[in-house]
Amino acid sequence: MKLVWYLVVMAVVTYLIRAIPFTLFRSKVKSPFLQYFFAYIPYAVLAAMTIPHMLYEGGNPICAGVGLITAIVLAFFERSLITVAVAACAATFVAGFVV
Repeated sequence: MKLVWYLVVMAVVTYLIRAIPFTLFRSKVKSPFLQYFFAYIPYAVLAAMTIPHMLYEGGNPICAGVGLITAIVLAFFERSLITVAVAACAATFVAGFVV
């Protein structure tokens, strides 16, 4: 029964997080600064969730750093997501043998 309550609370919180912006911003945001700010929130949140996990959960931060740097360089040169992911994994794998 506890699990059901956890699921209900998670559902309500998730709904509120998604519904509140629609109720607060009924009209289109006209401020260029706010448009710019809101455009980059998903990328910032994704980076904040994944980068610490990549560096601290793998067992070897040096290998993880090699993969992270590889991913950043390839993303900077606008490679596709699959190319970045495969190259970062390969770089981390190879660095594991070298280090």
